[in-house]
Amino acid sequence: MPLIPLSDLDDPRLDLFRNLKKTNSTRWSPHFITEGKKPTRRLLESDFPVTSILISEKFVDMLRPHLSGDRSDVPVFILPQAVCQMLVGYTFHCGMLGCGLRQKPPQLAELIRPGIRQLFVVCPSTENQDNLGAILRIAASFGVSGLLLGKGCCDPFSRRTIRVSMGNAIRIPIIEAGEDLPDLVRELRDQHNVELIASVLDEAAVPLERATIAPQRSCALLLGNEDAGLDRNWIELCQRVVTIPMHHGTDSLNVSVAAGILLHHFANRS
Repeated sequence: MPLIPLSDLDDPRLDLFRNLKKTNSTRWSPHFITEGKKPTRRLLESDFPVTSILISEKFVDMLRPHLSGDRSDVPVFILPQAVCQMLVGYTFHCGMLGCGLRQKPPQLAELIRPGIRQLFVVCPSTENQDNLGAILRIAASFGVSGLLLGKGCCDPFSRRTIRVSMGNAIRIPIIEAGEDLPDLVRELRDQHNVELIASVLDEAAVPLERATIAPQRSCALLLGNEDAGLDRNWIELCQRVVTIPMHHGTDSLNVSVAAGILLHHFANRS
């Protein structure tokens, strides 16, 4: 592995890691940044191309076992801790950054596994990076086969989203469908026999504890916007509408908390 000690902040090889506090959103860029030991290790274990790693001196030995085989030629820039902080623009306690290249998202048909019960998550407009990162982490823990994101969603490969997801934004298939999301949701329902389940705040909806699902039937959970919930057009696409009962006076749950409760319920239905 090419270990490259650096000390010059103006070295152009460091440009992708420069002033990250001011450039958290990287949707405009073909690159994305992983922050922290676990997300960066997951980047190295993934199929994503890796352009470089930035690391403070004390973490070199920790990283070394992960730079072998196909990753043996990834350049690793080593900086003193104080210089790292000056470069990125914030306290660099994580000690490690990775730079990956975005890939073309998978086609929906590539995620379908006939004869196997699957879970999908559909987010038409999750705007908050922390919420999307948490949903990705939760989805990975419950074996979700893929996330489908609409045009109103934040960048799933922003530095913050990847960090909150603990690198699961790299591990779980994500389709950024944009304006094509309604067509993909209909494809799930009509071509692949996936049951669409809308999560809503409505006392008339089926309480979650009574929401069953046919054995071996795959389902897709549609989650609403943090503020406005799920638009009526999305609800009308779904075969099922469910709600999480709450004590009176509680108006809502954080969308990622709701995702965890709902996915736990449906992941354990056979």
